[in-house]
Amino acid sequence: LHGLIFKHPHRFICSFIWRNIITFYEDRNFGGRSYDCSSDCSDLSSYLSHCYSCRVHSGCFMLYDRPNYMGNQYFVKRGEYPDCMSMGMSDWFRSCRMIPMVNSLTVGSYRMRIYERENFGGQMMKMMDGSLPLMTDDCDSFMDRYRWSNCMSCHAMDGHWLMYEQPHYRGRMRYFWPGEYRSFDGMKFMSMRRIMDSWY
Repeated sequence: LHGLIFKHPHRFICSFIWRNIITFYEDRNFGGRSYDCSSDCSDLSSYLSHCYSCRVHSGCFMLYDRPNYMGNQYFVKRGEYPDCMSMGMSDWFRSCRMIPMVNSLTVGSYRMRIYERENFGGQMMKMMDGSLPLMTDDCDSFMDRYRWSNCMSCHAMDGHWLMYEQPHYRGRMRYFWPGEYRSFDGMKFMSMRRIMDSWY
């Protein structure tokens, strides 16, 4: 949280804006040179020769083990990550994407349609806040709730989401923001949840 001072004819006004901030380090356990980042970065090798650890000071980020937001994805929130290999990464951090905060108290701030097949085929379910009991926001198992073997396309209308290859939010993950996703590049998902403002 960073303060800004605005001048007023009769008084000073102090306001605050939220910034996502992450520090990357060349070596494990926060050693070597470092690089502070508060936005998307398509290639961390432009700033560091390699990157094996990081600290998230505020906000949430997705990290990738390939440049240009490619490869496996890893979600991080405020905390310390001393060794990327302990997170299951096959290589060091190569790129990162900043995840904007969503006001989860606003009605309709999370809305998504999920589909059983690619190209919006098969059965469709709506995931939205304030909906009927069977249409809750997070879903820890598509099989248990909908008798689906997987989810293969989606339309994210509002909010930011994570999907996981296995039930109960396990396995490889992928980050979704508002847009249409006709396929998942061969991946199939079995659970999903919202990225909440309380995580920041």
